[in-house]
This record gives sequence, structure tokens and C-alpha cells, in this order.
Amino acid sequence: MRPSGAADWSFPSPVTRLPQPVSRNLALWTASRKLFTVPRMTRILGIDPGSRATGYGIVDADGPAVAHVASGVIRPAGASLPRRVAAIFRALGEVVAEHAPEEAAVEAVFVHRNAEAALKLGQARGAALCALLEAGLEVAEYNPREVKLALVGNGAAAKAQVQHMVRTLLALERAPEADAADALALAICHHHTRATLARLPAGARRGRRRGRGWR
Repeated sequence: MRPSGAADWSFPSPVTRLPQPVSRNLALWTASRKLFTVPRMTRILGIDPGSRATGYGIVDADGPAVAHVASGVIRPAGASLPRRVAAIFRALGEVVAEHAPEEAAVEAVFVHRNAEAALKLGQARGAALCALLEAGLEVAEYNPREVKLALVGNGAAAKAQVQHMVRTLLALERAPEADAADALALAICHHHTRATLARLPAGARRGRRRGRGWR
């Protein structure tokens, strides 16, 4: 029995219920955190293949944040297509070895009016895919419309709009070259896709694809 006039040193129970407004705000904050939850930081390599110019772009994706790591354009020398294809394969192998990406995204095949150009593009894509799969990377493919829709919100956006959005999202001092910007856009699009799938319940993911994948 506590003497009369003594100080009350008792503490509230650790399971005391929070006031309703505080509890509700805490729940909303927790939900907003989960909205942008992706398992861990991932380094993603985007490839925009071409027989004369192959763009590459690498980003580090961590939740909603995306940071620029490296980007550039591979311009294989030589008039012979087989030599240029071999040069693309070797150069991409060097990029992968230097920056160690964990996943990759490549522009998918699309209908081309010029059959000869389409064949050359297909061989450049083949060289890129072989280099990435040789390194053991998981590869997804996205068509240009999907990428533009993910970055600009318009599947028919102009290249300049894609360059502007890439510069803005990655906080670059200036817009990258068109081929490098397309490659970075592919990497960002892949991150958005994987983040969206990570937020879906396990049952809802069934039958959905992270692009069209190669393994």
C-alpha cells in the first residue's frame, strides 16, 4: 500500500492503445513505405542494340530511387557486319565485367519497314543477348512503346522527350546521347516493372511477366 502523499512511480502498460488519429496516421505511413518496397538495391543494365551504334546504360535501383552509374555508346569499327557484331559482343562483355550488373533489359524486336536493316538489328541484338547470357544475367525485353509509356506516359513520345525524362529522373547535368538515353530508359523501365510486381500479392503475380525474359 502506497503511503498517502507519495509520488506515483507506476508506468503505463507497454500495450497501451494509441489514440485513434495517431494509430491511423501510423498505418498510413507504414502503407506508404510498403508502396515503394523493393527487396534490395539492384544494379540494372539497359541495352539499345544497333549494328552501327549500341547504347548501354547502368543504374542502381533502390526502392523509389534510381541513380546513374555509367552510360555510353559502342560504335564498332569495320565495314564487315560479322566484325561489328563480334565487337559488340566483346565490348558489352567488358561493360558487364567492369560494372557487375545483376539484371539486364534489352529493346525487343519490333516491325521494321526495311528488311535489311531489321536483319542487321537482329544480329546486333543476338550479340548483346549472347554477351549478357554468357555473363549469367537475367535478361528482360521491352518494346519501345512500353519504355516510352513507363517514362513519359506516352507510348508515342519523341526521342527528345525520352532524353529529357532520363536526364530529369537521374539528375544528370545534360541529356545523354540518344542511344545511351534509350538504354538508360530501358533500365529504368525494368526497375519500374519489377517494383510494381513486388508490390502485388503473390497470387496476383501469377501469369504476369517482367518483360519477356531470357535466362
